[in-house]
Parts: sequence; structure tokens; C-alpha cells
Amino acid sequence: MTALYIILGVLAFFVLLYIFLVAPSGRRKKTAEFFALQNKYAHRGLHGEGVPENSLAAFELACRAGYGIELDVHVTKDGELAVFHDDTLSRVCGVEGKTESKTLAELKALKLCGTEECIPSFREVLDLVAGRVPLVVEIKGSKIKDATVCKLTAEMLDGYNGVYCIEAFNPMYVRWWKKNRKHIVRGQLGCKMTKESSGMGEPVNFVLTNMLLGFLARPDFIAYDLNEKKRFSFRFARALGGYPVAWTVRTEENLKATENCFKGIIFENIRP
Repeated sequence: MTALYIILGVLAFFVLLYIFLVAPSGRRKKTAEFFALQNKYAHRGLHGEGVPENSLAAFELACRAGYGIELDVHVTKDGELAVFHDDTLSRVCGVEGKTESKTLAELKALKLCGTEECIPSFREVLDLVAGRVPLVVEIKGSKIKDATVCKLTAEMLDGYNGVYCIEAFNPMYVRWWKKNRKHIVRGQLGCKMTKESSGMGEPVNFVLTNMLLGFLARPDFIAYDLNEKKRFSFRFARALGGYPVAWTVRTEENLKATENCFKGIIFENIRP
């Protein structure tokens, strides 16, 4: 019997440890109130058919359609904020170089996807949206522990007269908001991380995939890859009260797959 008690004690310890590691904030009511305002968010704006992602035109179309907007914020070489998704410029702008190695003026001179639209500053986007629809602001950055992008984003949003929340893949960024802007709804982005997507080794990828650093940030919502919705870590965090948000919903089939699993969606290519 002594051996059995030891085994049960060890199992209980690891269960409690896992709960501690992945448990969300518990502010489900506050998060639900935010997503009750809008639970459908246009991924990088309402883009397509000559309207590029993360452009002022895409954001204007989303506002007119009444959708919330998900967008990405990078800090530039000169300490400004630009709205752009990738760490590099090749896919969207057709030029070499890292986003964060350019000044805001250099980024604004680049064209998006061969159109006349250029990379906007975060200030331009906030002035355009002007509180018409809620925002999900994804904090981007290549420096894991350098939270400069968080600080600059928070300072700009402090003066914004609209509704927003923040999210990030980097749990250290989410932690910064927990410590410095507790009243803002915050989300942890998640998916199956690989060496190619994260630039990290397998141990780090395992930790990030399974949200084992959740105790640092205690996110209010979990924005998880729709294709990974059956992953145990996501389902467990949801069971513990993490508000579930799906990305990226691209088809009617995807939309149907969100039923009974997700309370909010980030979409593109369709009009839910």
C-alpha cells in the first residue's frame, strides 16, 4: 500500500504541476464581454482581390463591413511602430531585408503585393479605425526578452479611444501586458511549433506548442490554430477557463469546424 500511495502522490503532483503551468487567468467573464462586442475578426483586415493584407484599404473595408480587425505590429529600426506581419519583407514587398532593420520611412516607401498600398504606421491605422470596430492587436518581434514593442504599443493605445485586446506567440510579451496593463484583455497564440516556424530547438518548440509557459502570462484567451484544436494542451486550457479563439478560418468547412469548440474566430477569404 505504501508504494501505491507514493505512486498516487507522484501522479497528483504532476497533475497539479501541469494545471499550474497551463492555467489561464480565470477572467473568463471579462474576456467574454470583450468578444460579445464582436467575435469575428478579419485576419490582417478584409483583404483580397487587389486589396493587400495589413493595408489601410483592408482595414477600411473591414470597418465598413462591421467586422473586428486582427492586425500585426512591429517596432522599426527608428523606434516607431509599423503594421506588418512577416519578420522579412520578401513575401509581401518583394525585397530582401528584415522588417525591424528598416526605419518607418523606409517601410512606408515599399508597396504591398504589387499594389499602390504601402506599409502603414500603427498611428495611421488607429486614426483610420477610430474606434469603429474592436481590434485584436498581435505583438510581433524577433527579440524574445526585449519588450520594447510592447511598451511602445501600450503607450500608443493608452491614447486610443476604441476597444482592443492584445495577443502574441511570445509568452514574455503576454507577460509584459499582465504586469503593466492588467486591465487589457490578453491572449496567448498557439500552434504546433516547428524549427522552421520558431527558429528554436525541439525542447523550446515542445514548451511553446503545449503552452507550458502559461504561468508567466496567465492569458485570458487562447487563440489556437484551428487545425490543432484536438491538441490536449489547448483542450485542457479551455477546460480550465481559457476563452477559445480560432485562427485562421478560411473556408465554410473551417467555419463549421469551429462550432462547439471556439467562441471567437479570426478569418480570411470568407465572409462569416
